[in-house]
Amino acid sequence: MDGKLLELFPEIEEIKDTAIREKTLDTLTDAMKSGGWNYTDLDIVPFTLLIEGIGVSFRQHTRAVTQMAIACARIMDQQYREHYRINFDYLIAGAILHDVGKLLEYRRTDSGFVKSACGKLLRHPFSGAGLCTKHGLPDEVVHIVAVHAKEGAGGYRSPEAVAVHHADFINFEPLRDL
Repeated sequence: MDGKLLELFPEIEEIKDTAIREKTLDTLTDAMKSGGWNYTDLDIVPFTLLIEGIGVSFRQHTRAVTQMAIACARIMDQQYREHYRINFDYLIAGAILHDVGKLLEYRRTDSGFVKSACGKLLRHPFSGAGLCTKHGLPDEVVHIVAVHAKEGAGGYRSPEAVAVHHADFINFEPLRDL
């Protein structure tokens, strides 16, 4: 188990299923290695290239989305339990990994962060879903990563995916208009 990633993303410890927890950590580790990033970079890599100079990092955004999705899902689970049950392990893994593909989509240059060669061909929901599949995460987690952004518009989103999708955009929209 990667103690440093657990320190950076303590929400991962809320995943009760040890296999899902380990696979979540393995997916993050693989993305970091494949993208050429280290632990410190997670606080430097921007969460988006669409808002210049905002100063919100990949790690800060990921944690905020995860915390907000958990809070929303708790209310959803309390209020609508007779209609559906939230799987919190899937929700947390999906929220932690929703932007993991950005570690492949971005690269650092002398003048800042830009799209990598991979990022020019595949947006992060695609590369992220691929990483999750590679590491054997359940299809339900792959689904959350794949449909969290505009790529999921118009299609089915599980209750867990709805919570992550909206938490992601709640964290993006106010910053976009600053």
